[in-house]
Amino acid sequence: MNPVRSLLLSALFLLMLLAAYLWLLPQMPTVIPTHWNAQGQINGYMTPFKAVAAPMLVIAGLALLTILLPAISPRGYRIKPFASVFTIVMLAVQAFVLVTAFGVLLNGAGHPMHQPLVTTVGLGLLWMVMGNYMGKLRKNFFAGIRTPWTLANDEVWERTHRMAGWVFMLAGLVTVIAAFAGAPLMVAIYVLVGAALIPAIYSYVIYQWLQ
Repeated sequence: MNPVRSLLLSALFLLMLLAAYLWLLPQMPTVIPTHWNAQGQINGYMTPFKAVAAPMLVIAGLALLTILLPAISPRGYRIKPFASVFTIVMLAVQAFVLVTAFGVLLNGAGHPMHQPLVTTVGLGLLWMVMGNYMGKLRKNFFAGIRTPWTLANDEVWERTHRMAGWVFMLAGLVTVIAAFAGAPLMVAIYVLVGAALIPAIYSYVIYQWLQ
């Protein structure tokens, strides 16, 4: 995916979020729920403006990084050879932010949305998308499992990311199933954190074995 198309999609995300805010604003009170704890209880509020401005800034920042990071990546760690994969992953993160923000706005406007469920399912799907593309990432400083051992050895990087792809896909699927089954949010957090730690540990083990 070329940079222009990426920016257009990011701009579309921003316009969709702004349109939702303007449409729902007359239905929203002065402050709306914006944060839920691990037990699914509301523990944070914002004004509607701040509730939409924060995710819009995040999406805009990610859109900028999608263009900037490939341009500044150092020699030997270039993102450009796999820029399309990097762009898809970054757009997936932006889409996750967009969906969770939609949930917050709909809740605030009195349209019941089980926000912890929305967030958890969104995270699970995001992990699955990342897992699908993990094996296509090449050595770089900005995306992937960046441990001292993956950055030091090309074979360790490749083996770690092939394994990480399966782990992320499985963790994402388990997270989605657990969310619909009514499991506590902490279950999803443990699964997703574990999915990130396992490849990091594996990279050390495979590095030592290769040495």
